[in-house]
Amino acid sequence: MNKYKICMLGAFAVGKTSLVRRFVHSLFSERYQTTLGVKIDKKSLEVDGQPVELILWDLAGEDEFMKVRTSYLRGSAGGVLVADGTRIETLEILFDLKEKLFGEVGRVPMVLLINKADLRASWVIDPERIDKLIAAGWRVIETSARTGDGVDEAFATLARRLLEVKSA
Repeated sequence: MNKYKICMLGAFAVGKTSLVRRFVHSLFSERYQTTLGVKIDKKSLEVDGQPVELILWDLAGEDEFMKVRTSYLRGSAGGVLVADGTRIETLEILFDLKEKLFGEVGRVPMVLLINKADLRASWVIDPERIDKLIAAGWRVIETSARTGDGVDEAFATLARRLLEVKSA
């Protein structure tokens, strides 16, 4: 079994916990629950015929008052960076978080999820910005924890990238 520690990173209320809950338990709740510190879940899946277990570290959101503890990042094989499509500042925070992750564990595989696709009419992250991120080498996936759109694809994409790095 290929086991990988994955850190979920992003600002407060972008949907990290909801994405994990949707992926692991196929559930969604309208009730907002702040993550204190870290919450750990795991899920096994098969990617390209290979068994993979993702150990998901859902880290408390970052803002000007709370910073991600770098000790939580240690041992990570990959990262899921989450932005809220309706709040541009949540995308800006990810650039620093990506550097923290890479600084602690090296250039590990990651995906950028722009969450809340069910609220696309209210998005302030425009398609041109997304295209620029993709052109710069980011793997960007639009997701909705509420509807489940893109969630399984996002984690399978990351798992596939982890397996590629392992076999390289």
